[in-house]
Amino acid sequence: MHMPPDPAPPIVGVLETALYVDDMARSVDFFANVLGLAVMLRTERLTAFDAGARSVLLVFARGGSVDDVCGERGTVPGHDGSGPLHMALRIDADAYADWKARLNAHAVPIRGEMTWPAGGRSLYFEDPDGHVLELATPGLWRNY
Repeated sequence: MHMPPDPAPPIVGVLETALYVDDMARSVDFFANVLGLAVMLRTERLTAFDAGARSVLLVFARGGSVDDVCGERGTVPGHDGSGPLHMALRIDADAYADWKARLNAHAVPIRGEMTWPAGGRSLYFEDPDGHVLELATPGLWRNY
């Protein structure tokens, strides 16, 4: 593998994560009311949620973002996804039991739980479109 002569500028975090859904209203209800994420932007094609710590969850109507979006300010290339995707949201360790109780109260089935070697814990469940979501406490990765 060829290494560049100079180190790359630093990446400071993931800004956006995208999911593609079949029913926008159903998904907005789930992410806003079950997970408590605040809506920052809502259109027919896209809903943007504040996912905390300068992160944004983009929920696109499936097939609604396939084409490029061009305007006077520039171009956003088309994209889409199919099949069950995965994303994890960071939670505090002391919030794990509260999140488990909240999912149960909203009749969201828990698909799995994991305790990681460094002590982190993960709680897995699905959104209404079958995407596998994870709530993860610190101790999952060396940088978290």
